[in-house]
Amino acid sequence: MSRRRRAADAARSLRHLERGRRRPDQGLAREIGAMTAETAQAQRTIGFVGLGAMGLPMAKNLVARGFAVRGYDIRPEARGALAAAGGIAAGSPSSAFDGADAAVLMVVDAAQAESVLFETGALSALAPGAVVVLMATAPPERVARIAERVAAAGYGFVDAPVSGGVVGAAAGTLTIMAAGEAGPIARVRAVLDTLGTKAVTVGRTPGQGATAKAVNQLLCGVHLAVAAEALSLAERLGLDMDQMLDIVSGSAASSWMLKDRGPRMLETEPRVTSAVDIFVKDLGIVLETGRDAKAALPMAALAHQLFLSVSGRGFGALDDSQVIRAYRALGGRPET
Repeated sequence: MSRRRRAADAARSLRHLERGRRRPDQGLAREIGAMTAETAQAQRTIGFVGLGAMGLPMAKNLVARGFAVRGYDIRPEARGALAAAGGIAAGSPSSAFDGADAAVLMVVDAAQAESVLFETGALSALAPGAVVVLMATAPPERVARIAERVAAAGYGFVDAPVSGGVVGAAAGTLTIMAAGEAGPIARVRAVLDTLGTKAVTVGRTPGQGATAKAVNQLLCGVHLAVAAEALSLAERLGLDMDQMLDIVSGSAASSWMLKDRGPRMLETEPRVTSAVDIFVKDLGIVLETGRDAKAALPMAALAHQLFLSVSGRGFGALDDSQVIRAYRALGGRPET
C-alpha cells in the first residue's frame, strides 16, 4: 500500500475514532503525523490575497520559509513589497491562485472573500484538490456557507481566523483557531505553523473557528474600550499620563490591549495597525453571534457603541486606540 494511501486510511480512521469519542492509539497518531509531513512537502505553492497590515508580513514569512508565494492586493505598493521580499506579485486574484496548492485569504471580511473566490474566477484557478484557508474574521454562518460552496467545487477548506495583531503577524507568532476536516488541515499544517506558534484545531466544522474568534474579539474590544476609559479618566484628572500608563501596565490592572494600545492612545497621530472600523465590524460579528445563540452580551454592545461613535464622527480609519476619542467627546474635550 502506498504511503499516500496509508495516510488517507489513517485520516479516515481518525475521523471514526473522533466520532466515537475515543482516543487514537499511538500507531494511528504516527500515521497522522506522517500524513502531515508528507502533504507538507506538497503544499509549497501558495496563492495569497490580502496584503494588508497583517497579510503582508504573513506572506513574507511564508516566502522566508521556502514557500512559493504569489500575492495579490488592490494596492500596487503592497504587491511590490511582496516581490521585493522574494514573492511574486500577481495582477489579479485568479493569477495569484493559478495552479496553487493552497489559497490563503487574509481579506477584510466575508464579502471580500466571497468576491475573490466566486466572482473573480480565482477558485477554479487552483490546482485540483487545493485547500482554501480563510483567515479573515467573519460571521460563523457566513463562513459555513463559503465552505459549502468551496467543497462543492471540489476543494478543501479550513476556517482559520487569527489573533495577535501586526506584531504577531510579523513575528510569526499568531494564534490560529482552525476548524475543518482532518485532511485539509493536515495539508496546510506547515502553512499554519509558519504563520503562528499556536495553531489550535477547535472543531471539524467550518464556522467553529469563526465562533472562537468572536469570543476572542469580544475580550479584545472590551479590553480596549476599558483601557481607553481608564486613561481618559487619568487624563481628565490631570495625572502624568506616561507615569500612569507605566503604573497600570505593570500592575494587576494590566492587559495585552492596554500595554499594546495604551501608548498610542497618548499620541496625537498614532500609526495605524488596526483601524477603528475593524472593531466596528468585529464587535458587530460578536453581537450577531450572541444574538443567534440568544446570549446577552451587554459589555460587547457598549464597546461596540463606543467604536461606532468614533467612526461616526469620521475617524473610522484611525488606529483603534483612538476609541479614547469617544470618552474625550463625552467629556466635552475638543477634537484635535
